[in-house]
Amino acid sequence: MDLSHEDSLRLHVLLASQPLAIRIDEVRMRVQGLTERGESSVQLNPNTAPERYLRRVRELISGQVLGSPGGYPVYLSRWTRLGQMRAESLAQLLLLGEPEAVVAAVGSPGLTDELARRAWWAMEDAGNARRMLANPRVRDGRMGPVLAEYLFQYLPFETDPEAMMESVRLILQPGLLDDERRRDLWMRAARKPAWLVGFLRAGPDDWPEVRPARPVPESLRSLAADADPVAGLLARLYASSGQGYLKTVARILDKPPNQEVLLAVFDCLRATFAPVRPEAPSDLGFEALTQDADDFPHSNPQGRELMDLCPDCRAELQAMRFLSGVGYALIRPLLSDPTTQGTLMRRKLAPLLDAVLSRIACLTR
Repeated sequence: MDLSHEDSLRLHVLLASQPLAIRIDEVRMRVQGLTERGESSVQLNPNTAPERYLRRVRELISGQVLGSPGGYPVYLSRWTRLGQMRAESLAQLLLLGEPEAVVAAVGSPGLTDELARRAWWAMEDAGNARRMLANPRVRDGRMGPVLAEYLFQYLPFETDPEAMMESVRLILQPGLLDDERRRDLWMRAARKPAWLVGFLRAGPDDWPEVRPARPVPESLRSLAADADPVAGLLARLYASSGQGYLKTVARILDKPPNQEVLLAVFDCLRATFAPVRPEAPSDLGFEALTQDADDFPHSNPQGRELMDLCPDCRAELQAMRFLSGVGYALIRPLLSDPTTQGTLMRRKLAPLLDAVLSRIACLTR
């Protein structure tokens, strides 16, 4: 059955007004358009089942916008997911009233700040906000602070640990939150390990909690000034922000709530200490990783040079080498069930967690 004459006419008028984006309110049976002059709306009057009528509405819109009456085409979904949709075509996706089309548009590398504004009007969603904040053009544009504020306010309602960790990381990007918001986020994260991991992902520099710095040996300082990556990393970790970063890692590992958070912390440690392991990432078990760290720095030319200049740094260099190789290979032999969490998980992983914490303690005051 076709659309009612009145609805068909009003939808054609809406599309002829060159809207910037379209969204369909399925609950209120309403089609809304964003235009240069504001918003316009078409109240639908279905003459058949709502689901069937909305399908006809989408077919009309798609036929006018894309010349394809079948709604959001499957091949467009595949292309946009693969990043093959041209930037100039993204605007069309926002005219379809299809959530899938909006998700495809916000995930495209060609998204601009203006298109982000339209997409946000079409579909406010935390997942969309994260995708757009990962785009430097959107992050640095007018929409960056808008999306960051939304995620900031939405964080207490997130239930997925990965979503929490990534939201915090994204909104901590420079220029998105003012100092008051950052302090508030840090205070609220005190009892939320997943939020703290978001701070870890943002990096050890400019840490929100100041810790006393460790003195940097003069030989190490001169190497760091010469852009030696390992010496530079150790000097950064000795600074107040680096000490705060390591203390936060220890705080999370003292009582990790689940394997997802624990593995995310391990990922952060591997990324932070990557300069100590310039070869391929480690997938060593506990005993092999311990031996690998004990053999360092003598097994590495760069490590031997550091040892020659800073003989007292051996324990720290070995700790860094160990932390650069932590990962799932350490957990796998101890936990056969990936869903194990809480007290049982911590009890089974106690020897491993103690070993990691002892290496972190070696690097802190």
